[in-house]
Formats: sequence, C-alpha cells, structure tokens
Amino acid sequence: MRAAKRTAALLLLLPALLGSAPALAAPPAAAPARDRAQVQIALSYLSPRAEPTGKRSVVQVRGRITNRTGHAVPGLSVRLRYNGSPVGSRGQLDQLAEAQPASLVGTGTPSALPQAAASGGAQDFTLKLDTRAVGMKSFGVYPVGVEAVNAQGQALGGVVSFVTFVTKNASDFKPVNIGWVWPLADRMHRADDRTFLDDRLAGELAAGGRLRGLVDAAEQTSTPVTWAIDPALLDDAAYMRDHEYTVGTSRRQEKPKSKAAKDWLAALQKASAGDQYFALPYADPDAVALVRYRMNKDLSSAYDESAVAAQVLGRQPTARYAWPPAGMAGPATLDQLAKLGKVGGPDSSAADGSFLLSDAMFQDPQGGTPRATTTVQTGAGAKRVVAYDEKLSQIVSADVSEPGAAVLAQQRFLAETAMITAEAPNASRTLVVAPSRHWDPTPSFAKNLLTYTAAAPWLKKQPLDKIAKVAPQERASTGYPDEFERYELGPAYLAQVRSIERRAAAFATIMEPPINVDYRRAVLRAESAAWRGRSGRAKQARDALATELDRGIRKVRVLNKKVSLAGRSGQVLVTVVNELPDQKIRVVLDISSKNSAKLQIGRIDDRDRVIELDAGQKTTKRIPVQAAGNGNFQIHVQLLSADGRKFDDGQDITVRPTGYGRAALVITGGGLAVLVAGVGARAARARRRRKAEAAGDHSAGGPEPRVDGTPEDPTGYAVPPGVPPGALPGTGPSAGPARPAESDAAARDVPPAGLPGRGNGD
Repeated sequence: MRAAKRTAALLLLLPALLGSAPALAAPPAAAPARDRAQVQIALSYLSPRAEPTGKRSVVQVRGRITNRTGHAVPGLSVRLRYNGSPVGSRGQLDQLAEAQPASLVGTGTPSALPQAAASGGAQDFTLKLDTRAVGMKSFGVYPVGVEAVNAQGQALGGVVSFVTFVTKNASDFKPVNIGWVWPLADRMHRADDRTFLDDRLAGELAAGGRLRGLVDAAEQTSTPVTWAIDPALLDDAAYMRDHEYTVGTSRRQEKPKSKAAKDWLAALQKASAGDQYFALPYADPDAVALVRYRMNKDLSSAYDESAVAAQVLGRQPTARYAWPPAGMAGPATLDQLAKLGKVGGPDSSAADGSFLLSDAMFQDPQGGTPRATTTVQTGAGAKRVVAYDEKLSQIVSADVSEPGAAVLAQQRFLAETAMITAEAPNASRTLVVAPSRHWDPTPSFAKNLLTYTAAAPWLKKQPLDKIAKVAPQERASTGYPDEFERYELGPAYLAQVRSIERRAAAFATIMEPPINVDYRRAVLRAESAAWRGRSGRAKQARDALATELDRGIRKVRVLNKKVSLAGRSGQVLVTVVNELPDQKIRVVLDISSKNSAKLQIGRIDDRDRVIELDAGQKTTKRIPVQAAGNGNFQIHVQLLSADGRKFDDGQDITVRPTGYGRAALVITGGGLAVLVAGVGARAARARRRRKAEAAGDHSAGGPEPRVDGTPEDPTGYAVPPGVPPGALPGTGPSAGPARPAESDAAARDVPPAGLPGRGNGD
C-alpha cells in the first residue's frame, strides 16, 4: 500500500522532478491550503533543528504575518499549536503536514499583531515554547503549528511543521548512515556544436546562478557527496570557456569567451576533488523512450560520449551508477543500462557498478524503511541496486523560493530522517537522498541540508560507495508504471530526430580526419530526458538543429546553375566548393542527364570524379557532354561519399548549346588566317618601298624589274614589252611632276581611275 501511495505521489510530482515545473514546497495538499489563506504566514526560523536539545530546551519560532483579507482584522494575533506526544510513523508525518494547526491539541499564548491587523499590513513575530512544559521528553519528532486568529479566535491561516527532540547524551538509537547524490545537469542549450539556442547557461554558471550555487554549497561543507554529472553540461561549459560562441539561429549573436564558465569549471574541480563522481550518459538521454522505440544504438553512443567528463575534469569517474530518468525504468531499459553501464551482480564489488533507482520501484518490507541496497532482475540476472528514498528526494527538491518554504522543507527533512531512525532505533540502517536532476535550491538551503546531515545526532554522513557495499535486502519490484509513458519523448518527435541523425551521419562520411564538424553529440542533446514535459521547447530545439545541419550541408555544394556548350558536343565546367571551417572533405562526383535522349554524358575518368578540398577551397571539373538538337537541357550533379552515400539533394544544372560546332570554328579560323596573311604581305611591301625612297635609290640604272622580269616605269606602272620608257602619255621627262591626286593614289597603293588595279603581289 505504501509503495502504491509513493508511486501515485511520484506521478503527481513527476513534471517537477523532471524539471518542467517547480516542485511543491510541501506535500501536495498543504501548499494550496496555505496559498488560499486569508493571512499569510512565512516562517524564517524554527528550532530545535539538528542540534541536541536537552531537557530544558525551548521551541522558538520566528516569522512574518501578512494580512491579505482586503480589510482590517481587529484583534489579529498569532499563537503556537503543538502535540506533546511524538509522531508514530512516516505516514503520520504526511497526514500532519497536510493538516491545519487546529488538528494539534496544545495551544500556546497568543501574541497580538497590531501592525498586521490593518488591511495589507505585515508584522514580524517571535514565539517560544518550553519543551518540558509540553511533554517533549524523549527522542522523537513533534509537530508544531503556527496559527493566525482574529479577536473571536477564528483561524485565518496557519502552517504545520516539525521539531526533533533529542537529549544531549542520547544513546538509545543507532544513527542512520546517509549518503547524498549531488546532481549537476541542465537543459540542453546547443543546436549544433557551435551554436547555442540561448545564453541562459551563462547565467546559471555565474555567481548567484543555480549551477554555481550547487557547487559552492558542496564546497562549503564537509559532508561527502557523490556527484552525478551530465557530460553535456561540462561540454557546453568548456566550449564557452575556450571559444567565442554564437547564440541564436535566426538572429545570431556572437559572444566572447565566457569567464563565468571558466570560473565555474575551476570551482567544480576544486569542490569535487575529494568526492566521488559518476558520469551520466551524454546529455542524460531519455533511456526508456530510446529503448521503447528501438534506438539502442543512440543510448550506446551516449555512453561512449560520456568520456568527455573525464577530459574536462581532468580525472576519470570514481564511481559507476546507471540512473534512468526519474529513477524508474522497465525490464528492457534495465537490460540495456545493465550492459552499457556495466552494472554488477548482487555479490560483486560495489565498484563494479550499481543501478541508482527510486525506492518507489519496490515494495516496502514489514518493519519500516528498508535498507538502501537491494537487487532487481534483468535479462542478465539479478543486479545490484542502490535505492534512494523517494519521499526525501521530493522534499529536498521542493521549490523553496517562496517566503517560508525553505524553513518548512528543512524541518521536514530533519523530521523524516529522525523518524526513519526512530522506526528501528537499534538497527543499522542506510539511506540515500537524490534530489531532482534539475534541482534549483537556494544556495543557503542546499548548504543547510548538508550541514544538518553532518550535525544531526541521528544521522551519520557516509560516501555513497560505502552504502553501496552493504548487503542487499530483497524487495519485490513494482515495475515501471504505464502512466509514466506520457512523460517520455514521443514517437513522432523521435522519428524526426532519427531523420536528422541519418542526414548528419551521411554528411559526416565526406569528412576527412581530423573531423572538426560533428553532429553526433547534437543529436544526443535532442534526445535528452530534459525535454520531458517541454514539448514546445523540444520541437524548437530539434528544428534549430535541422536548420543548422542544413546550413552546414550547404557549405559543401556545386556552384553552377547554368553552363554553355559550344556546339553539339564539348565540355561543360562544374565547380565544387568547401566552405566548412577547419574541415577537409572528400567527395565523389556523380553526374547524370535528366533527358538522356537529348543530352548524353561522356566518359569521366574515376580519378577526375574524386574531389578533395581543404577548408575554403574550390575546384572546377570539365565534364564531356553531347547534345542532340538545340534547346536547354539539364544535368544533375550529386556529391557522394566514398561509399556512395548522399548527404544532400544535389544540384540541377541547365546546359545551353550555342549552335557553333567544330566545323564552323575551323572555317572561321581559316578565313581569319588568310585575311591576316594578306594584310601582312601588303604591310611588308609598304615597308620596303619606304626604305627605298628614304635611301634615294633612283640612279641605279632604271626601274627595278618586276618579279616576272617586266621593267617598271618610274611612275610605278608596268611598261609593256617593246615600248620604250616614257613613251606612254604623261611618263616622259617633259611630262612634269605628277598630279597630286595621282601621287596620293600611288602612295595609298590604289590605281588611278581608268587603270587596272594591282593584285596582292600576283
């Protein structure tokens, strides 16, 4: 029955324990009653706490009362309520915590609150109670209530808490050995490895942030803890410490290296140096969902990637625990976790590994709270289990940000542990406390819990490994509740993640070592249990990852969209570029015609199809093609990995034949050659003539013979055979100088009108 009640309570609080909503400051029924109270009571101090009390000690309560009735309350006062007999069981603790102070039989002297009597007024108060006068004489837990009443004695609000009484020379009980699991995990903050979805982690790591507070609280006390660390958190912090980073996927912001991340990692190394730690699988995956949907390889990859924890902290994990989300898992998940987490059997050394499970998975034996060690059956036989106390974990995981909540939670923690000791005062007991993975206590609350653990006479602080060595106590398993399935990552969401994973894996096959662009960890972050109960944020993160993957894939592409082909056959140019930062690639060109009847691809040598490019490089390949007819034709260029895998959709290129083939080019070239030769011959003759004129070479015995032996008249015209020189009209010595027009014509190598023109040297 008690196990069923714990499981029901866990179902109510599961969203809080998974971090999708704040946990309640007290058991579920009590907090709403206080919230509805007309007068708010917030306790700031309650003693005795963890110290021995003695016979003449005093119960002292301090707090503040606020009038929220909306009107004045004449005669408003506050008083203590109490029971003189100790609580008999942990179940009775639950009942009293949910009750109002009026359920307690004893009544203290009222103290007037004139300032709080006014509408909206508030006033601090202090109340005291002599422990001997009310009957607190033996070790045990005693309920104490604080009640606000009006002049007629009507209760307007109240809270119930507990004090633990123990004499200074107490020797009538054996302390309970208690160990702490100290979780360090967070939401997933990155899409791909270089892009952060937001910059919230910087605030969590800085002074006053949640994660910095957890580290400082553990460092400031001597109580040993076993750190449960998500390697993805360390990976994020180390990247922020070592690199400038980008925030946002649409509006991108560049951030400098984070000093907060650097300081936090240094503080963590110092605080955890003397403690044990174990690494969760990378990104703390939703192991139950992954196994349910046959994604065991992803779970295995998460364990492989957990090695990053040792790289960042500079030391290997000193403990090994398999801790499923919420401490609950079914048989198939336990089988996988036992294999991957190397969980040992009941008779093996504790160093060989254990499950860390909620005790809500097991039935309670008779005789009160059992030992923390037990076993669970898996496909590989019985395996060792360290079962943490679910009720205590709920109490310490409470939201203590509201006024008075921290005092109530601290006193309840002390009361529960004292009650466990009182159940079997002469038995040696073990107890483990494991707060929620996304525990968000105030720094003082976290520190006080560890301080009280060390100071309380009924508790004995122990490292978790010593508790794990205790012989297991057999307990029947209640199994994994079916109702938990609605909190898991769903099949539609994971199907999309699987699609991203396949594309990323294909993209990775084109990269040459060393590989600096990797999406394996990014996919694991999308499968984190931290997304449970946060479906909207999970989809945004998944879509952001898909966007960043698309952006990365587009950096390796074919640049051409249109090319020209001179004639019906020839070569077209295809250019491939690699814009990935710091990443060498190797791709294979696969080219096909989209209309092979109109355009055919020629043979391409295998060596020409393989392209290797360093970061920022591009290259151009010549592709032989032959077109049948005019028009635009398309070829499809696909970049493949060496094993033939596609990583994108490829590129369509339009080929446009120009219509000028090889024969046309030969004819055109021949014509140009003849023209150039003729112009050259004419230029040579003109140069020879100018040289002769410049030398005055006219007395050398007559005109220079032509190439055919015909003498030439001094005027430059041919003289027919048998005709003496100068016999033609206008050519004799008396003819006088040539007319200007005729001289100009001769200089330009153009015949005067009426005379046959000269050829080009023939």
